[in-house]
Amino acid sequence: MGADESQQGGLIKVKVQSLGLDRASNTPVVILQESDGERVLPIWIGPGEASAIAMQLADMKFSRPLTHDLLMSVLSGLGGDLERVVITRVADNTYYAELVIRRLEELITVDARPSDSIAVALRSDAQIFAHQDLLERASIEITEAEDAQDFQTSGEEEQGEEEEPLMGPEELQEYLRKLNPEDFGRFSP
Repeated sequence: MGADESQQGGLIKVKVQSLGLDRASNTPVVILQESDGERVLPIWIGPGEASAIAMQLADMKFSRPLTHDLLMSVLSGLGGDLERVVITRVADNTYYAELVIRRLEELITVDARPSDSIAVALRSDAQIFAHQDLLERASIEITEAEDAQDFQTSGEEEQGEEEEPLMGPEELQEYLRKLNPEDFGRFSP
């Protein structure tokens, strides 16, 4: 794949490298890696989205469509195709993404969470891109960490404590299966 195929206007093509659990915060994290390189972009996500990504990575099929499958069916029924997902920016430790949908000759951009965007992209074989500055920022944060497996968001690094490495996809899947509704806390509108 040439540079122009993996880089488009400051965008870098990425792939899901792994899905794990940041044991420091007990939060699932999806690791995106540039297709033609070594840089990675860790994005902390919710357990529901992690489960949706893990199920797709494990090629698990269900008799009835789950939420991300439903979205793909609706999109297709309306004559659209997911062309690509773009992880656009980060602000206050929150990542933002866009779904780029092609319907006939029109491109439609829809704001979305990266976790949902990745889950949908995996179901449609759409390409995933991240802005180059996000990969550069994450690369700097990881390089500064003592161990490249101990990913931290800015301001969360605890001094003096050794962390355990991220869980693999199978371990995460088992962990997600065992979660109780009480583990998520109470929802207050």
